[in-house]
Amino acid sequence: MEKYVPEIKSQLRSRIIEVPQAIYKATGIKILGTRIKSLLFSTDVAIIKNTNANSIIAVYPFTPQLSITQAILEVAPVPVFVGVGGGLTTGKRSVDIALHAELLGAYGVVVNAPTAPEVISKMYNRIDIPIIATVVTENDDYKAKLDAGARILNVSGGANTPNIVRKIREEYGKELPIIATGGPTEESILKTIDAGANSITYTPPCSADIFAEVMQRYREALK
Repeated sequence: MEKYVPEIKSQLRSRIIEVPQAIYKATGIKILGTRIKSLLFSTDVAIIKNTNANSIIAVYPFTPQLSITQAILEVAPVPVFVGVGGGLTTGKRSVDIALHAELLGAYGVVVNAPTAPEVISKMYNRIDIPIIATVVTENDDYKAKLDAGARILNVSGGANTPNIVRKIREEYGKELPIIATGGPTEESILKTIDAGANSITYTPPCSADIFAEVMQRYREALK
């Protein structure tokens, strides 16, 4: 029998970013006592403050800055997983950023696909929160990253993501925690979960697109 879930809404906070229902089919990953099924992929503090996602994955295409990390952690009402480099920013700098992210309250740190296992190893020996290693292709040496100390894999392989997840799951069994991008539809999310992903990252619409819809409704109301 399907469970009924009572819901309470606020008039002023009814416009929130809700993750797709399909994500709730995932098993989730229990991290530091909190079960995580959905990760909102954003650094927009307004969106981060107005979502029902279980957590935030704050990764961006610039060198990591602690001021950005601090701002997101102060605003987010849920656990945050912070990008600490691995591509342009790497080595001791990435390790130092990871330590500061932990001290600021991050639940975990995310390293980019190019991150060398040696950097992951140094990071593992320096911080206590989990290291999440990004995997973008089947040819990525994720085994070396796991051996170096990564605790979770974050699969972001575009349309090929389910195949990469399935391959890793077949190699490592059910014990390895896997986060993966779910794609834009309920069907693509379910496909990724069926392949073996425990948690799903969801990319929300940007603030400009949401605001455009609101403004259009205002215009129609004033006709």
